[in-house]
Amino acid sequence: MSFPIFLKELRKNFVLHAVAAHFNNGLLPAALLFLFLSMFNDGPYFEHTVLHLIVLALCMIPVSFISGIRDWRTKFRGGRAPIFYRKMWLSGLLFLEVGSAATLRLTHSELLVDGFFKWLYIALIFGTLPVVVLLGHYGAKLAFELKPMR
Repeated sequence: MSFPIFLKELRKNFVLHAVAAHFNNGLLPAALLFLFLSMFNDGPYFEHTVLHLIVLALCMIPVSFISGIRDWRTKFRGGRAPIFYRKMWLSGLLFLEVGSAATLRLTHSELLVDGFFKWLYIALIFGTLPVVVLLGHYGAKLAFELKPMR
């Protein structure tokens, strides 16, 4: 396949929401893994990686949300179904958790020293895991069970 044909196929089949959503669904569990690694390692590198991953995820959540709204309106004509509203609430919760974790980390450089902020930071990052799992679960239900309106 030549490069121009590849670009034409990519443009025809590219789904921004799927890319943005899967991006976060990969970044946040990786951030949790690096957070656990940083707790058992004296070097700052793993924890810096956590910060980089959550800031990147924080930037991608609005892209995922806005592209999801656009797809909902075009593919499902903005149909009022509980699953769409659950995904919207979960996206808001994810943005709040990741934004709070990033803000906490950026304002407290020695965060992983024992204390309240350490456990709040860990809880916020750990709390993203069930949210991304549910977002993915509901996304799969939409993609494989509900048929878009034509």
